[in-house]
Amino acid sequence: GPWQAWAYPPPKSMGRNSQLQPLLVSTPQQCLPLPSQSLLYSLYARTRLGYLFYQRQVKKARERYPHGHSVPQPYCFPGVKILPIPVLSNNYSYLVIDTGSSQAAVIDPSDPLAVQAAIEQEGVILEAIFCTHKHWDHSGGNEVLCQQHSSCRVYGSALDAIPRLTNPLADRETVTVGRLTFEALATPGHTVGHMVYVLDGGPFGSPPCLFSGDLLFLAGCGRPFEGSPETMLASLDVAVGLGEDTLLWPGHEYALECLTFASLLELDNPALEQKLQWVVQQRQEKRSTCPSTLGEEQTYNPFLRTHQPELQEALGLWQAGGEDPDAFRARVLKEVRRRKDLYQAT
Repeated sequence: GPWQAWAYPPPKSMGRNSQLQPLLVSTPQQCLPLPSQSLLYSLYARTRLGYLFYQRQVKKARERYPHGHSVPQPYCFPGVKILPIPVLSNNYSYLVIDTGSSQAAVIDPSDPLAVQAAIEQEGVILEAIFCTHKHWDHSGGNEVLCQQHSSCRVYGSALDAIPRLTNPLADRETVTVGRLTFEALATPGHTVGHMVYVLDGGPFGSPPCLFSGDLLFLAGCGRPFEGSPETMLASLDVAVGLGEDTLLWPGHEYALECLTFASLLELDNPALEQKLQWVVQQRQEKRSTCPSTLGEEQTYNPFLRTHQPELQEALGLWQAGGEDPDAFRARVLKEVRRRKDLYQAT
């Protein structure tokens, strides 16, 4: 999330031939001490300072990226349109439209101006806001959009302090907007109340669509700010259980950074190399890299490969005798997360 800008300089874009390998075994002194990170996170997530910082980030992003950080590429199936909206410096909001009725829902409206512009351009009626979690870069537009669309409902977990929440959702509860049916899945870890939303593609002849917020990115996953590695692992398993053909629509454009990091862990992974080459070209043209599929992700995303011997050996981890398999996978996940944090902090 954007609060990390308080703690870290921007990650460096480095190729395979650069001096990155030492970063993966560096000491934690390269990061701020954990209490400082915890304090910064608390300020961002739980105080008005976080909201003011978010407003500053919105202003800077509008100036730097007047047309968005990426070229949006709408996906259309018979009866439904999914429009990624690039917001802030790397976030995505999503406008999901029932083209038959012009009713629409938006997922994680960060910048209300960008979302409202998309609503007006598409000529649709905003019926629902789905928030994956409370962080301002995912919920900061709720207030303004609710003022502009008085009948709009705001959905999310009651466990997160989501602005203007009107309809708290329980795990596996469904919501219908026109002919669109969304299922909410509780996926704690990044925050206590983090939820993802799955659009049923059946009526439109499309695969399921997972709007993953900060649970899962292309080749990455969110930091477990409010959960243990075990909690995050269980949430990732929920996502994987949706099926390999499920389309992944993440909350951030992190593909290049995440794939570059993953390529340092698994030095001989053809699927990873192929995806990285594709992403490099996409980003050179400022094109979005979403969606991917959950099947694809399991071939190169280290956070979804904790069961793979290739990754375990690359990390120097072996399952202890009698160790529960999921406990071991949580250890693998924790180590991948540690190395990713060091990579980002340098």
